[in-house]
Amino acid sequence: MSQLQFEQNGDKPVIIAGPCMAESKELVDEVANRMKELADELDFEYVFKASFDKANRTSITSDRGPGWHLARPWFEGIRDRLGVSALTDIHETPQVSAVAEVCDVLQIPAFLCRQTDLLVAAVETGRAVNVKKGQFLDPQSTNHITKKVRAVCESRHLKENLALTERGSSFGYGNLVVDMRGLKIMSDTGAATIFDVTHSLQLPSTGGKSGEVSGGLREFAPVLARAAVATGYLQGLFIEVHPEPAKAKSDAATQLSIEQASSLIRSLLPLWHQAKELKREDNRFS
Repeated sequence: MSQLQFEQNGDKPVIIAGPCMAESKELVDEVANRMKELADELDFEYVFKASFDKANRTSITSDRGPGWHLARPWFEGIRDRLGVSALTDIHETPQVSAVAEVCDVLQIPAFLCRQTDLLVAAVETGRAVNVKKGQFLDPQSTNHITKKVRAVCESRHLKENLALTERGSSFGYGNLVVDMRGLKIMSDTGAATIFDVTHSLQLPSTGGKSGEVSGGLREFAPVLARAAVATGYLQGLFIEVHPEPAKAKSDAATQLSIEQASSLIRSLLPLWHQAKELKREDNRFS
């Protein structure tokens, strides 16, 4: 199994990419294969992602996904066949140990980023942990997340392996904004910082019938991604990718097609390397 280590000063970016929901084995295989080919060509660290259970859907009638029992062999196949790390969300502490047997990265969803028991259980597995910053949380408050993680690591004699992911902040009703200052503030906690391109494009509960699904502004993906990468404070990017976004069972308004994601990543990598070099000058402004 690949042992991904989140760190601020890595030589190449981490790209976490895959469909929002693990809709089928065929779909996850297609996306993983194409992203792995791109990673081999462009030399970035690829992490496959998908959710086996969308536990925070807006409507009770929305599709939640296949569940862990069905999705587990899909994740195992991608990890073993392609030799890449795999990431998925966990929502309850009973899920943690089973998911950690397969996935290299355990992700704490944004709405659960302050759930201490879930975070502690994830860290105690020894796996890498990616915490989505809640839409309700200011960047400075992510320092409390890192303190919890470090307390667990110290008590269990574990190496810290943590990433914090920015995914936009609530701005009024049904809208998100990204404060680029927050990327530096989150990085100042010492954790690796990831920017979630596609979830930052959401218009929560504004799409579909009666607002039962989230809308989004996919056209701003390159704008926000370039701005975030240019700060120089990112270790990587999180991008939801689907062969046919319009047919996706979740986040249809914001997922990128494989072609769109590939083009975006290709354009961002030179900027990522340049921005990391330029960041070294920032201490002159302190």
